[in-house]
Order: sequence, then structure tokens, then C-alpha cells
Amino acid sequence: MFSLLLLFSSCNRSILFRTDKEPGSNSFLEQIKNTEKNYTISVNDYLKVDVFTNGGEKIIDPNSDFQENSKEKNTGDDNSPRFLVRENGRVQLPMIGNIQLAGFTLFEADSILAKKYNVFYKDVFVITKVLNKRVLVFGPLGGKVIPLENEDMNLIEVIALYGGITKEGKADNIRLIRGEPDNPSVQVIDLSTIEGMKKASLAVKAHDIIYIEPEKGILTESVKTILPIIGVVGNILTIVFLLVRGSK
Repeated sequence: MFSLLLLFSSCNRSILFRTDKEPGSNSFLEQIKNTEKNYTISVNDYLKVDVFTNGGEKIIDPNSDFQENSKEKNTGDDNSPRFLVRENGRVQLPMIGNIQLAGFTLFEADSILAKKYNVFYKDVFVITKVLNKRVLVFGPLGGKVIPLENEDMNLIEVIALYGGITKEGKADNIRLIRGEPDNPSVQVIDLSTIEGMKKASLAVKAHDIIYIEPEKGILTESVKTILPIIGVVGNILTIVFLLVRGSK
């Protein structure tokens, strides 16, 4: 029986390369969403604030208040204004004025701003986004948002800011995901060797997603795989034993 365990253990090593966090999968997209919402707003962040009323029927900017009150330049990606989180952690927003947002997550900021705008509108909800250049990193340490502090940061610098590759992570199976998560381009990078590092394109861009695949215990995964088989074999042996005993 022990030999059987070893056989199936060796046969199922490929299970280490499977993951339910593939780009485009529901669990991966949900993880991206949750990580972004849990990002803590910091000084010098630029925020985009979309305010909806009537249960989300329409975005509000009835008197072009958002456009007129935003003193900052647009991002260049669209015509939406952006609002700077100043040194005191406060943001100047249309209609509600100066409000403290630094130190809160985006999810918390949505709730705070919705309450403020509910004074003026009915059934308000708010979507707050950070417009600074940043990347998302997922791995054994969970999901983190890493700001790109300069234009030429590379993958190794980003991973170092994430916390490095611990013994629970696989340095030879890092994925750099670029584009929309449901239809991305994916580069698999091997940082376990110098040659692998040389072959890879290590430049990162804003909104890239980096996935460090966690290590999985071979024995644990193999046991999970073969337990049903052991049960079947055990049942067969029990039946054979009873038949042999009954024939005596």
C-alpha cells in the first residue's frame, strides 16, 4: 500500500502547476477587485470620484461642479477630473468641501462620501478610484497594491516592495499579466536562475498584475487525490477477505 502511495504521489506532481487564480477566472477577477478596494489612500494619491444617484441610474455632475472644482490636471486617459490627497490627508471635493480620506481604504472612502452626498441627492453611492500609476501583486503574502514611484521600475523592484519571494512562493513560475484581466497577455517568468531572468522582459507598466504562484505540498495534494482510490481498494480487499473467509 505504501508503494501505491508513492506511485500516485509521483504521478501527481503536475498538480503543483494548477491554480484556480488563472487570469479571467471568476476567483482571480474577484481577488483583483477586493485588493483594489482594500487599498489604503495615501498622501499625494490622485483620486477619481464618481457619484451616482437614484440607485445608480445616472452619474451626477449637474452643474459641472466636479469639472469646475477640480484644480488638478486630467489623467490624459479621459476627461475625468482627479483630486489630490494633500499633505494633511484631506481632499477638496465639490459640494462637500475639504474631507479627510488619507488612511481610509477605497471601500471606506466610498461609504464616507456616499453619506456626505446623500445630503444633496437621493440613494447615492460612490465609486472612488486611485489614478496613480501602480501594479497589483498576488502571491503567498496575499494581494497588495504597489505604487510605481518612478517610470523605470522593474519586476524585481516591485517584488521586493511586495515582500520578496518567500519559501512559500515559486520563483520559477511568476506571471506578468498585462491588459484586461478577462483577456490578458501573460508572460511566465523564471527568476530562479540568472538565465531565466535574462530571457524575461522585466519592465512593468501601470496596471500590470504580477502573480507569484504559491508552493503546494506534494504529499498533501497527492493524498487528497488518492484517498478516494484507497477507499475503493480497501472496500475490494474487505469483500475479498469476507468471501475467502466464508468459503472456508
